Amino acid sequence: MIPTYKNSGKVLFLILDGVGIGELPDAELYGDVGSNTIGNTSIAVGGLNLPNLQSLGLGNITPFKKITSVQKSIGCYGRMGEVSRGKDSTTGHWELSGVITEKAFPTYPNGFPQDLIKRFLAVTRSKGVLGNKPASGTVIIHEFGNEHRRTGYPIVYTSADSVFQIAAHEEVIPLKEFYEICQKTRDEVCVGEHAVGRVIARPFMGEEAGSYIRTANRRDFALEPPSPTLLDLLMESDIPTVGIGKIDDLFAGRGLMTKIHTKSNAEGIEKILEEGRNLRTGMLMANLVDFDMLYGHRNDPKGFADALEYFDAQLGSILDTLREDDLLMITADHGNDPTTPSTDHSREYVPVLCYSKSGEAGVNLGTRKSFADAGKTVAAYFNIDDSGVLAGESFLEMIY
Repeated sequence: MIPTYKNSGKVLFLILDGVGIGELPDAELYGDVGSNTIGNTSIAVGGLNLPNLQSLGLGNITPFKKITSVQKSIGCYGRMGEVSRGKDSTTGHWELSGVITEKAFPTYPNGFPQDLIKRFLAVTRSKGVLGNKPASGTVIIHEFGNEHRRTGYPIVYTSADSVFQIAAHEEVIPLKEFYEICQKTRDEVCVGEHAVGRVIARPFMGEEAGSYIRTANRRDFALEPPSPTLLDLLMESDIPTVGIGKIDDLFAGRGLMTKIHTKSNAEGIEKILEEGRNLRTGMLMANLVDFDMLYGHRNDPKGFADALEYFDAQLGSILDTLREDDLLMITADHGNDPTTPSTDHSREYVPVLCYSKSGEAGVNLGTRKSFADAGKTVAAYFNIDDSGVLAGESFLEMIY
């Protein structure tokens, strides 16, 4: 029998952005055969030192070279497959929260059509654009940065994901004005057939090509989820919700009582520890973006490995914030293998690691059919009857 936990404990729901653990069966459709973010990163750097994650059961999920299993983990472990169409952060986070995306968001492998660009110019009152092609964000600012500074034209570009990205130098288009341009693009340009998953503000600084560097002032302007999410249901039940990192952006501000924007994994972990110690009941959902933003997209396995080991080193302190009935859940939203030629997200399984002092240890949760099982489990923890609103199947009875 599942215990009733409503208002008696907290859930720390941590999403390691881009930390996949092996290709999904349909990876070929996405050009991602062979992707295995953690496994390939470990091989590339000669092994990963992740004692805390391994103690929770990371190495027991699936065979990893250079990452060993433990005889009996202190937590429960498994992996989850994605049902939604796509492999971006928006669909990943929505599915983790119980919403399946049946139709993939639009993508633009040849750049944005002229009618969309004309609409962008009219709505934002920009005199022109630069770029308009799929590109690496760290490359395109060097390619067009000088001309951008000369003309003031924003740089627009996309990727294999459903994104309309806009880059601007912070001294050319001040942040307040830049964010307003991005919000107008979200509300009035990227709508209807062009309703991309995210409009992303990509500010940068520097004096000339070769010295430009993206700043930490990125903002994501996502679509609103099409149906209620776990966050919405928790708020409706007066259960406190805290979003850390880009959670607020990805859910268009919905379902969150407390919204904390952070600019790095280090700042995100600091806020997780601070809020985790103070929160007695409710859910804290955090996204740690550095794995994806700084290392996966830049094909930097060493940086990716260092970020994983840094998180692992802080995990002990996160565990210390848990009281007897609290639940820790660690997972991801997609893969982003830094060892493959692609600099885009990868269609992968994601890990799911759960720990509670009053829960079971050493339990294999198996291969879950959907990311939504995570959100369904949290709903069950708080004894919320979602009456079929959320997709997925709870595995709470396996943890307790």
